[in-house]
Amino acid sequence: MHAPVANGSTGRPAAIDVADLTRSLPLGAESIPILRGVSFCIEPGSWVAITGPSGSGKSTLLGILAGLDRPSGGRVSLDGIDITRMHETELAQLRNAKIGVVFQSFNLIPALTALENVEAPLYVGQHRREARPRARRMLERVGLGHRLQHQPHQLSGGEQQRVAVARALVTAPSIVVADEPTGNLDSKNGSQILDLFSQFHADGNLTLVVVTHDPEVAARAGRRLHLIDGRLASPDSAA
Repeated sequence: MHAPVANGSTGRPAAIDVADLTRSLPLGAESIPILRGVSFCIEPGSWVAITGPSGSGKSTLLGILAGLDRPSGGRVSLDGIDITRMHETELAQLRNAKIGVVFQSFNLIPALTALENVEAPLYVGQHRREARPRARRMLERVGLGHRLQHQPHQLSGGEQQRVAVARALVTAPSIVVADEPTGNLDSKNGSQILDLFSQFHADGNLTLVVVTHDPEVAARAGRRLHLIDGRLASPDSAA
């Protein structure tokens, strides 16, 4: 069992609670520190940008928050559940139920259509019986109702990223993490992706965490966490 971790100020769990997080990678006989004692708390419904120079540990941190990587030390709790030492099977179930992930490089399955890509996470969760209509509705919502049967190579970069956003949100997660989601897009398509994030964030109690080096993307967030050399700059700032 993984007991919920309550937020001391409100008594309700934080969406994301990170305590003294470290991550190191082996290099021969040495260990290279990537994250050095990072701690912060994100309230439900927040939109947070993680910024910092290249090599500061932003993407590593996001991977740990998404349950895709393991920390070397410290603790991460999502919606009050400590995921740090979860068995991989439990972690996969939690990712499917609670976490949506958007990647810079889209990470769509090339052989599947847009509709099939968005359906995929639904077949391993509680929504499997309504996978097809649910995926269709989500693609219509991101403006791709006319591209359901197109494979990724038949879509523009902006359309591929909209499919990726639809896939991340189709399971109705409470947390979405995005790693440089506009990094491979031109300014027009990047703005459209940010508008989608704004729309979904405004609709409900979605917690959104975005890694970015783009000031325009960071400006959309209500709060910024700035990493330098694997450490969180203090204090963090409101946008």
